[in-house]
Amino acid sequence: MTPEEITRTPFETFGGEDVVRRLVDRFYDLMDTLPEAYVIRKLHPESLDFSRQKLFEFLCGWLGGPQYYVEKYGHPRMRARHMPFPIGNAERDAWLMCMAQAADEILPEGGARERFWEAILGLANHMRNQ
Repeated sequence: MTPEEITRTPFETFGGEDVVRRLVDRFYDLMDTLPEAYVIRKLHPESLDFSRQKLFEFLCGWLGGPQYYVEKYGHPRMRARHMPFPIGNAERDAWLMCMAQAADEILPEGGARERFWEAILGLANHMRNQ
């Protein structure tokens, strides 16, 4: 870990809102186009605009940036908010596949991206309810 990474949030290290927006947009573009992602895509509304915005707001705060999600919706309670959707291993794996490709394409290499991925794996595993 570099001295800069010790004092900066992942949000700052990655490049702020612009990078988070690009990450989210690439993630949903992949979800919307990859046949392997259909299992997770079908759980979303036809338009992904609202989903894109909510994930952007969540990730900004989760990465140590502005708390847009909390300001609008309160505590994330991610597992409870995802309970209405059947999320098993196949759904988790499809979601992770899209996020892995988006992260590899958008986020800078290094320790912050590795820590992001470890945290994303934990979050995705926690969302399973099937």
